[in-house]
Amino acid sequence: MTNRPSLVLRNVALPGGRTGDVEIQNGVVGHIGAGVQADQVLDCTGLIVIPAAVDIHVHMRGGSQSAKEDWGTGSRSALAGGVTVVVDQPNPVPPITTPESFRNRVKDAKEHSLCNFSINSAVTRDTPFSDMWEAGATAFGETFFAPSSYGDAVDKTVLEDALGQISALGALATIHAEEVFPGADDTLTSHDLLRSAAGELRAVEAVNRCNTRGCRLHFCHMSTGAAVDAAPGTVEVTPHHLFLSRDRFENTDTFAKMNPPLRSEKDRKDLLARWNKIQVIASDHAPHTKAEKNVGFSAAPSGVPGVETMVPLLMAEVLEKRITLSDLILKTSVTPALLIGIPSAGFTPGNRGDFALYPRETVSIDPDNLHSRCGWTPFEGMPAVFPSVVVMDGQVVFRDGDFLQKPSRWMPGNGYTPP
Repeated sequence: MTNRPSLVLRNVALPGGRTGDVEIQNGVVGHIGAGVQADQVLDCTGLIVIPAAVDIHVHMRGGSQSAKEDWGTGSRSALAGGVTVVVDQPNPVPPITTPESFRNRVKDAKEHSLCNFSINSAVTRDTPFSDMWEAGATAFGETFFAPSSYGDAVDKTVLEDALGQISALGALATIHAEEVFPGADDTLTSHDLLRSAAGELRAVEAVNRCNTRGCRLHFCHMSTGAAVDAAPGTVEVTPHHLFLSRDRFENTDTFAKMNPPLRSEKDRKDLLARWNKIQVIASDHAPHTKAEKNVGFSAAPSGVPGVETMVPLLMAEVLEKRITLSDLILKTSVTPALLIGIPSAGFTPGNRGDFALYPRETVSIDPDNLHSRCGWTPFEGMPAVFPSVVVMDGQVVFRDGDFLQKPSRWMPGNGYTPP
């Protein structure tokens, strides 16, 4: 019997400047230094090796929405983008509001997902919070303080009660903070006005007033600098709000319709200027089919795909020296893992053995090369750096466009009580 590692990553450029070998055994990082013999060896000379990402905000669809996406295609998209753990949001059709629906969602993911996963519980007037926590929910929400595609809003009374119950469990509440005004929603400009920047700020302040028992809060997909400044918990921002503005698109382009809306270029730059205040980058991967988007603006669903392009877009920014590699790792891997209570991936013995290996050159994003079933992206033509190899639990699961299937793992929340 041998104790040799299952995988060694040789000649890795480690944080701090030195080069070493990373040994992985039983899914976790062992020795860092001069490597030994292993079942598999990958030479990382010339590559950028980083801990794989944890995307804490995806909508994997499935069921009656399988034409948009399912666990099979969505998890392939995640792995091809350097993401080995996703947190699925609880608003598929039907939503995840009972322990039975939660267990069914876990079963579906176990059978079809190629990447590791966690699943959140919905927040409604009737959610059995303690039961959902014991069933293994990672967090509660995204909690819709304003309605969105397949998500109904909760009022302030329901939210205050829910936050109290979630706080008592020691759990995390994730918040979709918007105000929605009535009016003609027929252009990107009007969509921005009806879900305004000022309304996002007021929603953040209102949620804070509802949080009378000190629940841990995480604010999803913040789209304005003022809301980031005001948020009393952790803050998540998406690549589409960081890198896209409505000025980039035709005013009736439904493929740029999302909630919160794309803002003006001035607002986008203002948000980007808060980079150091943003704790988490997540994709809010929310695919819809081309046919669903190719309708009149008011009838088109909101949402865009993004799990596969999230880290590659940021890696292009790293190569251009507009952001640092350490910030990318912190916001896409370390902090998201800490937030949902799973071990971090990284270069310290005992870390999860999840890594992505990137070349040092950009390509233009081509939707034909992406893996989401929806078949399009709002980032078409933008520069990105896609991983050539992805390692999950110490095994190569993606290499040069090929998926090497292995069993995925459900990573339940901290309240999980096995049956």
